Amino acid sequence: MTTGEDTAVRTLHVAHSPDSDDAFMFYALARDLIDTGGLRFVHELQDIQSLNERAMRGELEISAVSIHAYAYITDRYLLLPHGASMGERYGPRLVAREPMSDAELRGARIAVPGLLTSAYLALKLWEPSADTVVAPFDEIEALVSRGDVDAGLIIHEGQLTYKEEGLHLCLDFGEWWHDETGLPLPLGGNVIRRDLGGEVIAQASRLLRESIRYSLDNREAALAYAMEFARGMDPRLADEFVGMYVNERTLDYGPEGREAVRLFLRRGVEAGLIPHEPRVEFAE
Repeated sequence: MTTGEDTAVRTLHVAHSPDSDDAFMFYALARDLIDTGGLRFVHELQDIQSLNERAMRGELEISAVSIHAYAYITDRYLLLPHGASMGERYGPRLVAREPMSDAELRGARIAVPGLLTSAYLALKLWEPSADTVVAPFDEIEALVSRGDVDAGLIIHEGQLTYKEEGLHLCLDFGEWWHDETGLPLPLGGNVIRRDLGGEVIAQASRLLRESIRYSLDNREAALAYAMEFARGMDPRLADEFVGMYVNERTLDYGPEGREAVRLFLRRGVEAGLIPHEPRVEFAE
């Protein structure tokens, strides 16, 4: 929905993962349900590892990225104060064919969904010497089931569907992080390119927040739209998954959420997993 026929329309590319939680967030924008003024949003859907890599190249004006990846793009991008995916005592999960102890997991070969994902950083903070192999996020459960790897680090809806594959939960990194810090685990966020300038950044930020608010206020319609991206997931589980990662925390990180981002990346630096102290900066 745009207004002002005489106003030049500026097009911004917004990229996010093809998952039900991201689709839920962007429902109002994707379906043209809110007034976007002089901005036009073109949506691009890709897996999070691909989005991380594109953000590293500065290709997109606005994108969902892993918080881990943000450490490498702070010169080009600001974190938007909304759109966060935070694990409140839940998050990426290590699963295996049979129950495994922490000691067994530390020596296991583990499939991971990408080296720039926050799940990977959490795993390496837990066990720096973890033996990992990168695989597409939606193939990890199958790799574990076939015995191609000892364990798998699962993200997105797999956090709720692994039991259907007969797999066992060995470690939940959201729970581990909370035990370590008392904070939620920062997994993903939305970033916006600095060179758009203050006026466009402020307007785009307001509209993206309005889209999230609209979905939370119109949950049934937004969830119906999100089900198109749930990859055949049971509606009850899709509803649960969306609730895990789109909530009031998504509207604003809040002081705890912002501290969690800074601490997560600082721990990565201290562990030698991130080569430099990143400048974490939010668009206000």
